Amino acid sequence: MAETSALVTIMNNVNVLILRAPGTNRDEETAAAFAQFGATVTPATVNQVARAAFRLSNYQCLVIPGGFAYGDDLGAGKVLASELNLKLRHEIEPFIERGGLVMGICNGFQTLVKAGILPGPMSKGQQVTLTNNDSGRFECRWVYLTANPQSKCVFTRGIGTIYVPVAHGEGKLVAPPEVAGTLDAALYYTDSDGNRGAGYPANPNGSIEDIAGITDSTGLVFGLMPHPENHIRTTQHPRWTRRDATETSLGSAIYRNAVEWIKRL
Repeated sequence: MAETSALVTIMNNVNVLILRAPGTNRDEETAAAFAQFGATVTPATVNQVARAAFRLSNYQCLVIPGGFAYGDDLGAGKVLASELNLKLRHEIEPFIERGGLVMGICNGFQTLVKAGILPGPMSKGQQVTLTNNDSGRFECRWVYLTANPQSKCVFTRGIGTIYVPVAHGEGKLVAPPEVAGTLDAALYYTDSDGNRGAGYPANPNGSIEDIAGITDSTGLVFGLMPHPENHIRTTQHPRWTRRDATETSLGSAIYRNAVEWIKRL
């Protein structure tokens, strides 16, 4: 049996593992976003996975949700990234090689880049970072995101422009020139018409090239700063009573794409 087939469990279930840490606060919203498309979602801590209470080989998707892991006391996502390298690298690298999906949202994105999982490969170590917003303050607002149709990212396929919230103080993506030119940008901060270059507050943090999310060379590992799990129903739109909410603006399409990708394996 092919290695990829090993990721598919009996009865074709889609099994998602959400990795939690002290300070995680978007795990339940993320679980709901996957569950609405039929995925079975399991929460676990790094230590539980490290001692084999949960094995990545039993899941097809690993997600690190938003929040403030370990209070961001040593920098956003830094402690959790160190834990991934020290305790779970021997599981994460084979998981990615087998074709498992990995998603990091906000603090999860910060963790993925600081662990070297994005843009990857993990063996290269950290190549980019997410640092303080240009505004110098915590940004909590709704933004428009437009998917890059040229990206390999399986999470953003078929998506146009969506409307989701951000909530971060360290969301500015920066990279040295030799790395920036190689990044696969999956999502951009744009205006409501999908145009880049709108500036602040459309780009809430000053990320290079208005990049809101990136993927690795396979398109299976994805990280983004905004929170699509906070807009999976039209009634979550801040202006839904004015009938501004539409199905096409939902962030839930990202989770649907992941589930459908796994089901086709």
